[in-house]
Amino acid sequence: MAEVVRLKTAKKRLARAKIAAQGAENAARFGKTKAEKLHEAAEAARARAALDAHLREP
Repeated sequence: MAEVVRLKTAKKRLARAKIAAQGAENAARFGKTKAEKLHEAAEAARARAALDAHLREP
């Protein structure tokens, strides 16, 4: 026999899970310190310069 589930409780649980997932995504996207952001930007610039150095001239 199936388990009885209250719809109101299930909807609330689903909404809380959705909010938690959104919060985790925001923490990953915006939760970096200024030093980490600067370090990543420097790495990206260094990688871009290395790639540009290996390109053939048209």
